[in-house]
Amino acid sequence: MPLTAEQLARARAAEVRQQRVDRLTQLNHRQLSALLRDPQAALPWVRSAAEHGIAAAQLRLGRMLLAGTGAQRDPALALTWFRRAADQGDAEAMNMVGRACENGWGTGQDFTAAAAHYHASALRGHDWGEYNYGNLLFDGRGVTRNLRQALMWYLKAAHQGHSRAMNLAGRCLEQGWGCNPDVGVAAL
Repeated sequence: MPLTAEQLARARAAEVRQQRVDRLTQLNHRQLSALLRDPQAALPWVRSAAEHGIAAAQLRLGRMLLAGTGAQRDPALALTWFRRAADQGDAEAMNMVGRACENGWGTGQDFTAAAAHYHASALRGHDWGEYNYGNLLFDGRGVTRNLRQALMWYLKAAHQGHSRAMNLAGRCLEQGWGCNPDVGVAAL
């Protein structure tokens, strides 16, 4: 039975995607950076790698779609790509799913879901996941308010050099939020 025109077109598109992925694996860092510099030129390459199941490409494609960089802005499709990367265990993508849930990007606002995704990211040591989970704990959004736990997550992110977490950890230590006040330590 011969293939239909639609089946042939899908097969050709799959072959082009595979050729792009094969080419991407042969590029060195400098070549890859040059290729990805122009968002519109990078889009088909990133999409091919994302469709091939590469989590870093899925995350990047999600970011491009969320911001409308090189592609039409589509928060719902961005969330789909973030979820695909998160399902592969990518901690940064888990954080981005949390951001989408917290801010209603491509989905309804859901602080409980945001907290679950931030927590998963934080447990994998991602600084933004730690910081964002700390914020929800501090404010009691999607989780029971717990200043001690919030401070703990802020400190974890701060130890990785996360400047916003450093600031909030210092404020907590200065004000005694979740701990005994310690202005000396807060000043560090």
